[in-house]
Amino acid sequence: MSKTQQAPGGVRSKGLADYLNDENVRAVIYQIIAIGLVILAGWYLVSNTLDNLERQNISTGFGFLDLEASFGISESMIDYTPKSTYATALLVGLLNTVKVAFLGIVLCTIIGTIFGIARLSSNWIVRKLAAIYVETFRNIPVLLQLFFWYAIIPGAFPAARNALEPIPDVLMTNRGIYIPVPVADNAYEFMGIAAILALIIIYFVKKWADKRLDATGQPFPIVWASVGIFAGLVLVAYLAGGAPTAMDIPELKGFNIRGGYNISPEFLAVLIGLTVYTSTYVAEVVRSGIEAVPSGQWEAADSLGLKRSVSLRKIILPQSMRVAIPPLTNQYLNLTKNSSLAVAVGYPDLVSVSNTTMNQTGQAIEAISIYMAVYLGLSLITSLFMNWFNNKMALVER
Repeated sequence: MSKTQQAPGGVRSKGLADYLNDENVRAVIYQIIAIGLVILAGWYLVSNTLDNLERQNISTGFGFLDLEASFGISESMIDYTPKSTYATALLVGLLNTVKVAFLGIVLCTIIGTIFGIARLSSNWIVRKLAAIYVETFRNIPVLLQLFFWYAIIPGAFPAARNALEPIPDVLMTNRGIYIPVPVADNAYEFMGIAAILALIIIYFVKKWADKRLDATGQPFPIVWASVGIFAGLVLVAYLAGGAPTAMDIPELKGFNIRGGYNISPEFLAVLIGLTVYTSTYVAEVVRSGIEAVPSGQWEAADSLGLKRSVSLRKIILPQSMRVAIPPLTNQYLNLTKNSSLAVAVGYPDLVSVSNTTMNQTGQAIEAISIYMAVYLGLSLITSLFMNWFNNKMALVER
């Protein structure tokens, strides 16, 4: 039996057993032990990996990023040749991933919102068609949908020499859709700077308009003002840059299309597949958000004589967004991560370029670490933005 310790004055002091019986002390001890085990496991894995790499004479580090890539990439948003470095190649893959993820998020939000509202339509045909769309594409694995669209898209268009031209200077072939684009000019850089400046000005005008509304109760036409500011500044920059009109027009030369911008079948398959699949989940999120709004809001809008479309746009949807934003964030994250499946249809995203880099350099751990870190960063950026947006949409109690 442990001896009871007596402090001066006859007050009993705590012994070791008393501390171990304290829940807070035990919680701290357990956390220290858990952290120690994690560190020990990490040290073992890292040291064991380095030993195995050294035993097999495999170099480590990221020095390979400065070496010549020596492989081509079918589509790139920046200047790239096989003589570019591996770092440039990985940047091309990253930009391709961001492009398809960003466009997919925008399109799935629009399509999902439309079908989510249609699920609640009073029209039986519209309601059932929306339900069929959601239940069909939601229950087919996204990888199979990518294969499906990649098999459909090239076969839907003829060869280059028989290209379709539904719109003047727009050519549709089994190698993609070719559209005219402006020839590079400094004026477009000025327009980009003007667009950024316009967005900054619109932000401060919006804050001023909100303060004016709170102080006087008089609304300010912020939408039209924003359109005017943005279009006006961009137009001024365009005119100041010389108002260039030269266009790069796609034309049939030999057995292929030259010029213009090519929207490849691989990109279309990935974009359509991810958009359709994710939009079904967005539709359910929107539907549940609308149903979460109390029915009294509809009744109040009806009592004011508002049309159902106006009630939905001005009253119901803004309130439903407060419920829908958190699950929408999950769907945006899923779409971004599902974009890694693009490698299955040959789209040169980050994973595809990283795999080629890994095969040529043997730097498997480094290549995998890079695209794991990139996807983690993209997910965190998306989460931070959506959390900020969620806080902006939240009700502020007075």
